[in-house]
Amino acid sequence: MVGAEHYRGIDPFTGETLDLWVDGGRLSTEPVAGAETVSDGGWIVPGLVDAHNHVGIAPGLGVTIEQARGFAAQDARAGALLIREVGSPVDTHPLDGDAHGPRFLRAGKHIARPKRYLRDYGVELDDPGLLADEVRRQAAAGDGWVKLVGDWIDREAGDLAPLWTRAQLDAAVAAAHAAGARITAHVFGYDALPDIIGAGFDSIEHGTGLTPDLIDELVARKIALVPTLIQVENFPGIADGADRFPVYQANMRKLYAEAGSVYAAAREAGVAIYAGTDAGGFVAHGRIVDEVQALTGIGFSPLEALATSSIAPRRWLGVDALDHRARADFLVLDSDPAGSVTALRTPRHIVCGGARLS
Repeated sequence: MVGAEHYRGIDPFTGETLDLWVDGGRLSTEPVAGAETVSDGGWIVPGLVDAHNHVGIAPGLGVTIEQARGFAAQDARAGALLIREVGSPVDTHPLDGDAHGPRFLRAGKHIARPKRYLRDYGVELDDPGLLADEVRRQAAAGDGWVKLVGDWIDREAGDLAPLWTRAQLDAAVAAAHAAGARITAHVFGYDALPDIIGAGFDSIEHGTGLTPDLIDELVARKIALVPTLIQVENFPGIADGADRFPVYQANMRKLYAEAGSVYAAAREAGVAIYAGTDAGGFVAHGRIVDEVQALTGIGFSPLEALATSSIAPRRWLGVDALDHRARADFLVLDSDPAGSVTALRTPRHIVCGGARLS
């Protein structure tokens, strides 16, 4: 058993000195007798948040819980100590027993339609009229979130198209909120967005099809956006592999070309934006700092990008940061992250659930 530990450093958001004690996996802002001072100096930040991650997904599927545990460890070693897992075919709740693994908030399985999403990733509803019932099931299976596939390629149309009607979306939101859950949607293109936003979803994943009027609606309705910038970098490759659907190819390439300006406009308008890698499948785990770096490319300062991946999403998700008796999840950095997010790439210490990770 490791005894109580003491960490002193600067809070980059306030410039004030922080003194934190770690005892039994929890933080104390009050001195703990007999604590060993492990680190004195540097900068202390809350554990990073990956707000869009899938530790239960990998190319080829068939992920075991032990593989998922390995993916989670990769993310933790990169500093992502809180993961919002927005859809997985594997129930990763057994990972909650890992005292020194990242903390999870989950959305159950993706909810989609037959042949309208990646095969075997989620629940495929033959009858879309049963969407609200499935939302209730997935709300019970998750930790406060439900995830719909809002649009995907329709082979008959040869392009991205919505999966649900406005009435079905209204019923889905009502069911999620009645179950005490929040609801989000995967959306690449434009067509599905007006109804999803109008129905009152709590967040949008990706959102490359946003337009100025819809961005204003996100602000007015306090709907969050998780842009998954490093996933959007895969759009050209996705388009290249879809030669049978030239309209879809052109649309994906257009969405990619305009994504930077769309996200910059959302940031400028005041949309609540949070960092998410979309790790699993096309994106490797352990890339949260790449996503933070990408946020600076759409206009965030390094310190704003850090806030968007640490204190802000923790507040959004209802999880403590560096508060007394909070779970001890934080990073100690050797250089000021207000100067560059590269400070996150080589932390002096990563403390996860009270344990120092190698």
